[in-house]
Amino acid sequence: MLKKIDGYKPYKGPILMIVMDGIGLGQPNDCNAVHLANTPNLDYLMKNYPTLALKAHGTAVGLPGDDDMGNSEVGHNAIGAGKVYSQGAKLVGEAVETGDMFLDTGWRDISQNCLDHNSTLHFIGLFSDGNVHSHIYHLKGMIIQAKKQGIKEIRIHILLDGRDVGERSALDYVLPFEQFLNEINDDCCHCVVASGGGRMNITMDRYGANWAMVEKGWKTHVLGEGRPFESAEQAIETYRKELNVIDQDMPPFVIVKDGEPVGTIQDNDSVVFFNFRGDRAIEISRAFEEADFDVFDRVRYPKVTYAGMLQYDGDLGIPSRFLVSPPKISNTMGEFLAKEGVAQLAISETQKYGHVTYFWNGNRSGKYSETNETYIEIPSDVVPFEQRPWMQSALIADRLMEELKSGQYQFARVNFPNGDMVGHTGNMQATIIGVEAVDLALGRILKVVDQLGGMAIITADHGNADEMFETDKAGNPKKNKDGSYKAKTSHTLNKVPCILYDNHNNGRYSVVPGEYGLSNLASTIVNLLGYEKYEDWDAGIIQLNV
Repeated sequence: MLKKIDGYKPYKGPILMIVMDGIGLGQPNDCNAVHLANTPNLDYLMKNYPTLALKAHGTAVGLPGDDDMGNSEVGHNAIGAGKVYSQGAKLVGEAVETGDMFLDTGWRDISQNCLDHNSTLHFIGLFSDGNVHSHIYHLKGMIIQAKKQGIKEIRIHILLDGRDVGERSALDYVLPFEQFLNEINDDCCHCVVASGGGRMNITMDRYGANWAMVEKGWKTHVLGEGRPFESAEQAIETYRKELNVIDQDMPPFVIVKDGEPVGTIQDNDSVVFFNFRGDRAIEISRAFEEADFDVFDRVRYPKVTYAGMLQYDGDLGIPSRFLVSPPKISNTMGEFLAKEGVAQLAISETQKYGHVTYFWNGNRSGKYSETNETYIEIPSDVVPFEQRPWMQSALIADRLMEELKSGQYQFARVNFPNGDMVGHTGNMQATIIGVEAVDLALGRILKVVDQLGGMAIITADHGNADEMFETDKAGNPKKNKDGSYKAKTSHTLNKVPCILYDNHNNGRYSVVPGEYGLSNLASTIVNLLGYEKYEDWDAGIIQLNV
């Protein structure tokens, strides 16, 4: 339980946390969609209210080093948990490096099944070193281990990135990897790429937004249905020439030899989905594990031994077998507030709904309290984000204001996905519109906060829209051969804003100067609600005056 602060007079209205997903503090230049956007509300807020710059990447959110970009999952973990936990990339990297992963039951089940049945080991996952969903180093480590153990047939199904890494960087990974496989292959081991496609085209859907992506992935990886090519290199070069498509949108392809797919998934095979991040791994895991799965027609359901790199949803047990245990996140802000009877609201559209619920609560599905918590999901449009860059910002704002006006909530959290989801497309004009849509929603919402006598903390979970073009060391945009700027579709290493919007302060607190990250926000929020922080949390950014 949290201890109440003696002599503290709570706000009449709610404390609201607004997460402007993907809107970081970049350089004010022509690469920065946030800078180029018309944002009168955000400009006014940063000029007239206390504004801090929070670290939202690297070690500040539990990643291995400060060259590692933050992401929405670890960012919301850090905000909700109030402290930093070692996250997927670091956990998996350590497990592979030490060899501990290969001693656990998950890997033993996977490998022994192949040895017992003389069957094939399949790896499916995001094929890059972006270190947000996966890392190619982990894949190589598992292949090397599989060969050591005597597994003869290995197939890799690659999901091209172009989102957490350069938008047209696929061959930078495929060509060296083919050389790696040439060194692995001998009379005792045969390891080849079997299928692939872009991460935003097949397999890696999330939150049930577009199951058709998963169905395409199933047909590609499992059934071997798709346009045939002799190599991944040939597929990538052909699609680029014919469709001028970036990596993340690449259509599916199947590698064939003598006209037949080289790596369909059969009974008694083993399958590892090697992404460590959970949101885009849950749906394909369900398709492999659920005997009564009915979201789409699998046509053929092979009896395989399946494992995820991590368990992607601990409460739902998805998947049932995994190679590395996820971080044990406990004593979250949501849990404590629920125990204190604080009425909470969490709201976003489908694309980020899981972030203000599941990830916010430390990778936990469901509510801590059916009585004290309300979760609202606004369905996302199933269209390319650059075609509707405003996304559901207006509907989110409408519903949020309606709920706040009910007077039933003491704390609310909302996520606007535009800066991240539209930013990932690499489309500057669309991203500018997306940022402007968020700014418009801000202006509307804050008027209601004032009317109710509350306050708001406005922040972001990581950067994205703040750097839309690749730059050189001098900060100048890199150019493609045709003279156009080279789009950047990944997150950034920039800090994020933290604005304390408060017209009802009345001397309640003062901001404490210092270097802070997202994990410092939980203590700040509970202080504003009139409670002392939990002892294991990182310090807040304010000093109460009571």
